[in-house]
Amino acid sequence: QVQVMESGGGSVQAGGSLRLSCVVSGTHSCMGWFRQAPGKGREGVAAIVTGSGTTYYDDSVKGRFTISEDNAKNAVYLQMDSLKPEDTAMYYCGGKFSGIGCLNPYIHDFRGQGTQVTVSS
Repeated sequence: QVQVMESGGGSVQAGGSLRLSCVVSGTHSCMGWFRQAPGKGREGVAAIVTGSGTTYYDDSVKGRFTISEDNAKNAVYLQMDSLKPEDTAMYYCGGKFSGIGCLNPYIHDFRGQGTQVTVSS
């Protein structure tokens, strides 16, 4: 069973930055970050193909968020800059055991418990 632990959420003012971290216990083919605001569905924001450096971003975060990985630590990070109030949500880290497509949170094989990000205006 894969264990996923996210950290790094918090409250910031608009224009600020946060860095989310995700440590995974098992192997995976791709990882992604998605968010979910109250009353809304899951929204994929960024994904990375494990070990390749290939990344994908939702248009709403392009140029502001950066996903990266540290394979030695089995960790994935999400650097979030120029945060906006509309970025406020619970952020989750998830992934797949095989294949790609981790920008779509509905096909993840596993995910963590989430970390809250709140951006005030």
